Amino acid sequence: RVAAIFEMGMAEYDRTMMFMPMEEAKRYFSRGNQVDVLEVIVADPEKVDTYAGGITAALGEGFSLVDWRQRNQTFFTVLEVERTVMFIILSLIVLVAALNIISGLMMLVKDKGRDIAILRTMGATKGAMMRVFLITGASIGFVGTFAGLIIGIIFCWNIESIRQFVQWLTGTTLMDPTVYYLSRLPADIDIGETASIVVMALTLSLLATLYPSWRASRLDPVEALRYE
Repeated sequence: RVAAIFEMGMAEYDRTMMFMPMEEAKRYFSRGNQVDVLEVIVADPEKVDTYAGGITAALGEGFSLVDWRQRNQTFFTVLEVERTVMFIILSLIVLVAALNIISGLMMLVKDKGRDIAILRTMGATKGAMMRVFLITGASIGFVGTFAGLIIGIIFCWNIESIRQFVQWLTGTTLMDPTVYYLSRLPADIDIGETASIVVMALTLSLLATLYPSWRASRLDPVEALRYE
């Protein structure tokens, strides 16, 4: 008699797992008083190594212990590869953005050459000119980085709603459980990784301003005003 139907959100388990009373299971599988597998659920799965020793000592000889990491080793290997590749892709995106800052500042220096020359003739030092363009480029990187951070956090918080909206809009099935083994799109914000990406973006955007700022500080007022 089926009492209830449950859904865990992973097709691999939803297709194959069933809960039933122990006596009924022994009768159904004709196992007598034998049990093939004992599954231990711990409070913190990240600390499974601390429990393994006690479980092995309690079982004694003739038993093998397999934890959740060993059972899903292939899956975690694939995730680690994807994680590395995604970090490389993200780094390239940030690098392209930094190059855009360089090209934008170089065009700004060329466009403001006359103004820079006038300021230099009025007593502005090379360091002052360099600081002006450093602040300009750093401001662009700062605003872009934190705008992307806020949008990304909002996107992660609402990823499942966005998936359902795109699925409704396109009329297709995203994250098909039979293909991805998941019925929904999970998202988790790692504070450490997020902070490292923000620091990397800010650092690259600051480094991207050095060469254009140096070019602005090296501009000769005489050459800039020669044909004015």
